[in-house]
Amino acid sequence: MSAGTSDLLFKVAQQNILSLEKYSALSGGDINQVYLLECQEGRFVVKLNHTNKFPGMFHAEQSGLQQLAEPGVIDIPKIIATGEIINQSYLLLEYKPEGKKSSKFWSDFGEQLARLHKCTSASFGLDSNNYIGSLPQYNDYRENAADFYLEMRFEPQLKMAIDNGFNLEIPETFFETIRNIIPQEAPSLIHGDLWSGNFLVNSEGAPCLIDPAVAFASREMDLAMMKLFGGFDQELFNVYNEVFPLEKGWQDRILLWQLYYLMVHLNIFGTPYKERVESIIKHYS
Repeated sequence: MSAGTSDLLFKVAQQNILSLEKYSALSGGDINQVYLLECQEGRFVVKLNHTNKFPGMFHAEQSGLQQLAEPGVIDIPKIIATGEIINQSYLLLEYKPEGKKSSKFWSDFGEQLARLHKCTSASFGLDSNNYIGSLPQYNDYRENAADFYLEMRFEPQLKMAIDNGFNLEIPETFFETIRNIIPQEAPSLIHGDLWSGNFLVNSEGAPCLIDPAVAFASREMDLAMMKLFGGFDQELFNVYNEVFPLEKGWQDRILLWQLYYLMVHLNIFGTPYKERVESIIKHYS
């Protein structure tokens, strides 16, 4: 690690009245640099990026973590501080030592996620925009799930894909189909980017959520993302459905919600995701 990084980390600690003794890099730094700070006062995680690269990212993440923590139904790292030092933005978090899954881990995870999703709002959306990975995510309020998904999720990614040179043709029948099949459920507080890299097993053997992209949206979005890349035991889904039964046909809509996340990947990683995106559009057209 460079002397500049060392100086920066000591300044972050100093700004938050912490006595830094040593530090080490952590994995998960695709977008941000992530470090474990070992201080006299305890251990902390700090995430860093250039102030101008992703404006407001850490404030959005702070807000998202606070919203997920507020219901008190699932473990979330505590926010220590956000700030700026030497052209770098930082987010300082409680460190969560990883443990071994308890015998009830997947069952508890399913129940806790269902309880989180029972938190609702008058409208779909959020009072501010945030990020999905490294891309902006828009959260203007909409009155129904179909409008929110199409106007705040699908269409911004479609415009970005076209701007990036991907020729995606969307038949009018696609929009009609989507409006007809999305259930008229109340909005749920969702994590928004719930793949297996965005949860950990805490020291008590329980699930802990990190790196959110929250909104009040269709709860099926979280479940679809969980099934996109795998890493979640079927017991979780079974218990979830017992605690908060899903609308009929939810499994037939998984591809629809996954389309958003695949378009995000198309816009970040490029061509390898184009065929899957086109296949889903065709499926619902």
